Amino acid sequence: MKILVTGASGFIGSFIVSEGLERGHEVWAGVRRSSSRQYLQDERTQFAELDLSNTERLTQQLSTLKAQMGGKGWDYVIHAAGATKSLHREGFFRTNTDGTQHLICALRAADMMPKRLVFISSLSVFGAIRESDYSPILDTDTPKPNTAYGESKLAAERWLQEQKDVPWVILRPTGVYGPRERDYFLMAKSIKGHVDFAVGYRPQEITFVYVRDVVQAVFLACEQVEEKVLHRAYFLSDGESYNSRAFSDLLQREMGTRCVLHIKAPLWFLRAICAVNGTVCRWMGQLTTLNMDKYHILSQRNWNCDIEPARCELGYDPQWQLERGVVETVAWYKKEGWL
Repeated sequence: MKILVTGASGFIGSFIVSEGLERGHEVWAGVRRSSSRQYLQDERTQFAELDLSNTERLTQQLSTLKAQMGGKGWDYVIHAAGATKSLHREGFFRTNTDGTQHLICALRAADMMPKRLVFISSLSVFGAIRESDYSPILDTDTPKPNTAYGESKLAAERWLQEQKDVPWVILRPTGVYGPRERDYFLMAKSIKGHVDFAVGYRPQEITFVYVRDVVQAVFLACEQVEEKVLHRAYFLSDGESYNSRAFSDLLQREMGTRCVLHIKAPLWFLRAICAVNGTVCRWMGQLTTLNMDKYHILSQRNWNCDIEPARCELGYDPQWQLERGVVETVAWYKKEGWL
């Protein structure tokens, strides 16, 4: 099968490309001209330079690629391109919302609509809900995103859901971790320095999904022949929920770090730090992890989500529980000299 993966140079996208190649597919890595190709070294990979910021230019690029492929397009398009950080709120919408619209419109204009389009969204589209009883978030709940990132992904979802001619499937992973990912690496780096920082005194239920399980779900969404999966959205996690110390404790054990100082600060303190740091970094034109979006993410108490629809309809079967995933992730950090 011919597969296009947008955002192929990114964390999740690069793993999707590798898995597609291992399955014997013809995989095209959709990248920007300036994108790093560090994790796209397999010589079987074919590249498609795509400008998702402009529909007309993108249509021309797709038409040229179509001619190179003998007048045919891709069987599957996996839209993994997206912005998780931006200096300004508008940046999330330009990439996550407008970029999705431009891709669909260009595929339509070039007559290259695939058999299936898989859109990588996020659990963040639902925001902080069901925090009184910590029950799993359901796909029937009303989304209330509390971050610009979540709002931009929700806007993309809603626009996509209106496109009746597009054979889409939406995947909403919770926190994705694994080799090459940098945000969770910052926690490992902090623990290596003997400090673990957490916020909020109310209990927090957190969910995770290892990158290889996300990739499993992507190919299930592509290859599932049942019509019932079309025009459906699915949550992804490893099927478990964890307390706020679980991830850091596993990192500490796997890295063999002794005497870690566990600091728990009140939410007002985190809010102040994120507000000041986010403002200063915007003035300086620097991206930062500590901003108001990050505050809302860290202060959210309930990240439980219902993955039974993914299990029953896609055949999704998470293989990487948190302990197993952390072992492989830390091993990769050490091998690559990150730790």
